[in-house]
Amino acid sequence: MKAPTLELQPLMSEIQGETAFAFLALAKKLQAQGRRIISFGIGQPDFPTPANIREAAKKALDEGFTGYTETAGIPELREAIAWYLNSRYGSDVSPDEVVVTTGAKTAIFIAIASYVHPGDEVIVPDPSYYAYAMTAKFFGARPVYAPMKFEEDYGFSLDIETIERLVTDRTRMIIVNNPHNPTGSIFDSEQLEQLYDIARRRNIILLFDEIYDNFVYEKEKFKSILSFPDWRDNVLYVNGFSKTFSMTGWRLGYLVVRKEVVPKILDLAVSVYSCPPSFAQKAGIEALKGDWSEVRRMISEFEKRANLLYSILKDAVGFETYKPHGAFYMFPRVRKLLDKTGLTVEELVHKLLYNYGIVVLPGTSFPGNLGKDFIRLSFATATKDIEEGARIIVKASRDLAGEG
Repeated sequence: MKAPTLELQPLMSEIQGETAFAFLALAKKLQAQGRRIISFGIGQPDFPTPANIREAAKKALDEGFTGYTETAGIPELREAIAWYLNSRYGSDVSPDEVVVTTGAKTAIFIAIASYVHPGDEVIVPDPSYYAYAMTAKFFGARPVYAPMKFEEDYGFSLDIETIERLVTDRTRMIIVNNPHNPTGSIFDSEQLEQLYDIARRRNIILLFDEIYDNFVYEKEKFKSILSFPDWRDNVLYVNGFSKTFSMTGWRLGYLVVRKEVVPKILDLAVSVYSCPPSFAQKAGIEALKGDWSEVRRMISEFEKRANLLYSILKDAVGFETYKPHGAFYMFPRVRKLLDKTGLTVEELVHKLLYNYGIVVLPGTSFPGNLGKDFIRLSFATATKDIEEGARIIVKASRDLAGEG
């Protein structure tokens, strides 16, 4: 008889983990063997959490603020989040429409769990961050992938016509990450307006994840979905502190929804995580309302890194590159190199790691079908490593293509 602890529920077979962490483990193993490894793998700012934020957390700990809080988050933090969104985007978010979560991933999970039914369809741009499709699958929905448009020297944009064509009577939700992981693209106001029009006409929920909203290198291109005056009818909004404030380990995010549904969402949230970390919430208030000078310096450095990475990689054989518009990722097409070498994208990535000491992610780490032609590079790493690593990639591309 098979042990019952070996019999996971069937939907678990549909779930895949985050590839970036698997490659991080491989890189650490090689480093332990004495190898020099440069990682373009994980999407985590390489700057420390700003000092004023850390001091706010220390103060909370010293004052004994370590117990349970309200599941929705302490009132002062919810007020600070609403203030931030309204002052930045001209929105009208009320503090009682904010649910603070244990990271943006939890906000995504809670949002999908609260609205998606078994048998629903959820449209996700291809490629996209893996958690959207995985969570939809877990709740019995079917992810429907809408291929994005790619242009060398420009990057990616939403294919609005394809998205509308994919809408059916079963479509419950469209999920968009803007600025976008893994491509580093920003979807401009015209695309957002077209997408919003589809949602209103077809009675569809838009789940918008704007976790990279401060990593914007072409300021005029970015428009928050919360700037639409009637957002409450169709929008669920996710953001957090991990990227902007380099607080990945603090696990602090938030979901914004219309206030009528908050009580039921909190019934689910309290069953999942009780409440967000208490001292991290105090740090979150300081993050939003305190000194942003370190944040601005970090984002300025990331923009320089985007330019540096592009300036070097555009010379790689078989690469089709572009300068990222936001976030801290580039997703170049490498199909020409794969065709020259006969490699799959996974084989190319492994050669870069084991033969050249470079960590990148295969595009197949990101759900959909386009990824087999792409790799993702995160430039959330030291500038000197970006320059050295990018030059190694250029050399590797020439070696592998027989042009070295």
